[in-house]
Amino acid sequence: VQLQASGGGSVQAGDSLRLSCAASPLTFSMYAMGWFQQAPGKERELIAAIKWRSGTKFYEDSVKGRFTISRDGATNTVYLQMNALKPEDTAVYYCAANINFGGTYYNTGDYSYWGQGTLVTVSS
Repeated sequence: VQLQASGGGSVQAGDSLRLSCAASPLTFSMYAMGWFQQAPGKERELIAAIKWRSGTKFYEDSVKGRFTISRDGATNTVYLQMNALKPEDTAVYYCAANINFGGTYYNTGDYSYWGQGTLVTVSS
C-alpha cells in the first residue's frame, strides 16, 4: 500500500492550495482517510477526515469553514482544499488511511498507513 501526497508549496496569507493524496493499489479498501498537520515543534494533529463510503466528514475547529476534504472513489484520491490560509497553517501535511472498519475515524491512532508529507508554507 502506498499513499502519495502532493500539492504543497509556498503561498501568501489569504491564498488557497489544494493537496492531493492518491492511495494505491486501486484495490486497496479503506474505512476513512485523513489529513494531518504537523507544525514546527508540535505534534501531528488530525485536521480533517472523511469516511470513504458514506462521505461523512470531520474537521478540527481551527480549519472549519476554511478547509474542505473530499474524495474520488474512482481514483482512490483524497483532497484537501485549503482556503484563506494563515501563517499558522504552516506545517507539513500528511495523508493517512484508516482500515479499522466500523471504528472511529477522528483519532490519530485510527490511522495505520501514511503518506510522505508535503510542506505548506504561508507567509504574512
